[in-house]
Amino acid sequence: MATLFKLLSAWPLWLLHGVGAVLGWAVFVASTVYRKRFLENARMAGLSWRQVRGAVAESGKLVAELPRLWLGQPVPVVWEGAEHVQPALETGRGIVFLTPHLGCFEIAAQAYVDRFVPGGKPMTVLYRPPRQSWLRELVSASRHRPGLQTAPTTFSGVKQMVKALKQGESVGLLPDQVPPQGMGMMVPFFGHDAYTMTLSVRLVQQTGATILLTWGERLKWGRGYRVHVQPMAEKLPASLPEAVTAVNRAMEALVLQCPQQYLWGYARYKQPRQA
Repeated sequence: MATLFKLLSAWPLWLLHGVGAVLGWAVFVASTVYRKRFLENARMAGLSWRQVRGAVAESGKLVAELPRLWLGQPVPVVWEGAEHVQPALETGRGIVFLTPHLGCFEIAAQAYVDRFVPGGKPMTVLYRPPRQSWLRELVSASRHRPGLQTAPTTFSGVKQMVKALKQGESVGLLPDQVPPQGMGMMVPFFGHDAYTMTLSVRLVQQTGATILLTWGERLKWGRGYRVHVQPMAEKLPASLPEAVTAVNRAMEALVLQCPQQYLWGYARYKQPRQA
């Protein structure tokens, strides 16, 4: 499988996205469980089929683009909101980048490292190691690049991220990812209770870091990506439950900017796994 990834990494992005779109629809048609969860999550968010049907193909592109992003040549990237980054870095308290399962979250970290890290401080991203050994090795080798470090979803990974922020560095995580038992709380997401990680809020409360919302939009016909960066619309409350709820509201606002690129098939409302 690793050999296949290497071969696919040489394909042009437009071709990978084309294959991914077909793959996305094939899975949607073939998997009753996935299709039901996709439609139910969109319905719970108050969105129609017309508003989210594009996400069927986009979910396939998410998988198909990985060989190119992990092992291939750099892809075109444009920015929207990059002016928010440098002032946050200059505070010396670090940045917590929050990215939902929207668009291409791989490119957001890569683009940040390429633009802001050369000659500066590295970025640490939180990730859940894959269960398959071959994929775990591939992901580890692909994501460990100059200026980009990874932290597992464990307490040691949390300590790593706190240390990075205290050194004025940046960290990135997906706050709509369901955390292990004991590392989250039930708060509303699109009006329905979802087990939500408290880590993003605790990192900010402990270090005084700046929160920036970001996501990577796929441009049509494989023309690359647009990385969006914006501050939170509201100040983070002091109360932990209220702050976590505020983060969820911020994630909802990002998703509604481009619902056709959100990963609606993700099991957002599942029960947490044991740590």
